[in-house]
Amino acid sequence: MTERLYYNDSFLREFDAHVVNCVEARGKWEVTLDRTAFYPASGGQPNDLGTLGAANVLDVIDREIDHEILHLIDRPLDRGGVVSGQIDWQRRFDHLQQHTGQHLLSAAFIELFDIPTVSFHLGREISTIDLAASAITAMQLAEAERRTNQIIFEDRPINVLYGTSEQLAAAGIRKKVEREGILRAVEVEGFDRQPCGGTHASRTGQVGLIILRKFEKLKGNWRLEFVCGWRAARSSHADADALSSAARTFSCAPSDVPAVAAKIAEERQATHHERQRLIEQLADLQASALAQQAVKANGSGIRVISKLLQDADAAYARLLASKLVAEPGRRALLATTGGHVVFAQSSGADRDMNALLRECVSQQGGKGGGSHDFAQGSVPSPSRAAAVLDQALSILK
Repeated sequence: MTERLYYNDSFLREFDAHVVNCVEARGKWEVTLDRTAFYPASGGQPNDLGTLGAANVLDVIDREIDHEILHLIDRPLDRGGVVSGQIDWQRRFDHLQQHTGQHLLSAAFIELFDIPTVSFHLGREISTIDLAASAITAMQLAEAERRTNQIIFEDRPINVLYGTSEQLAAAGIRKKVEREGILRAVEVEGFDRQPCGGTHASRTGQVGLIILRKFEKLKGNWRLEFVCGWRAARSSHADADALSSAARTFSCAPSDVPAVAAKIAEERQATHHERQRLIEQLADLQASALAQQAVKANGSGIRVISKLLQDADAAYARLLASKLVAEPGRRALLATTGGHVVFAQSSGADRDMNALLRECVSQQGGKGGGSHDFAQGSVPSPSRAAAVLDQALSILK
């Protein structure tokens, strides 16, 4: 059994321990110690990193079956010897800020709205909690953030409690525990008691600040992103930099960016609608002009329109084709100088446009497909697009 030093002192950065075992495993070494300050990944919180002597700690695993902590390192240690361990403190402090902040935030949602947290994930840049609620409002988010920061700024003591599940339940812990034996809980004085084996601040003030970020419905719950401490400072600076950059681009004050952006978005939407209207008009005019150039195909009475479109995209080619074949007795063979190809025919015509297009584009190194009356594809170059049209027109004639 490994003694877990981080249980009683999350701020322990260095320690000495005896090497109980060291086994090679796929080019690395698995080491167990009689005691350790390295936290293993558990409960949504990632593991610690650092060094054991000259070896780098690559991973830390909790072998719950035999109550041992396994350290995966990059070089061997002498079994039975004494080794000095050193925690990557920047990583540890970041994790304890985020994890403690999560406890406070989850407790705030319980206190204010009786909304429980069902899961927690501590990521590299963003942490999340999943909240079990049918609906959550922006006002509730703001109130939970305000309450959490109030507890942080009050700098309340954070204590570690031990006891059986019955003893902890009697003490008023927030979450029921089914495990047996002596358990560990974390208490925020006068605010929250929660069973937990992770690393935490010793006072709420060490969390610094919490900022709520993205919020979305996910698998029946609500997922809330948040940042604490140094992460909150970095995200605030990044937001300020982005806002200042946008203000310079728009030539306005930072406070005016939302209004200016909204106006630009509105104008962009209006421009888009006007552009679509003009494209529709252009397609109508071009369809009318091309219809005059249609040729009869093989005495079938079907008239064929073939055209290589200059400076047109695939969407315009499809639109033009649909307008050309809206009238009965027509086939449209269109291609663009960008290599897009569209074959279409009026409803009721007997030729298979899908088969025709596949036959023609495949011989030019392209691909495509569609339905009996409408098919589309592409070829690698404009010259090959023209060849596709020539071949299809020849087959139809």
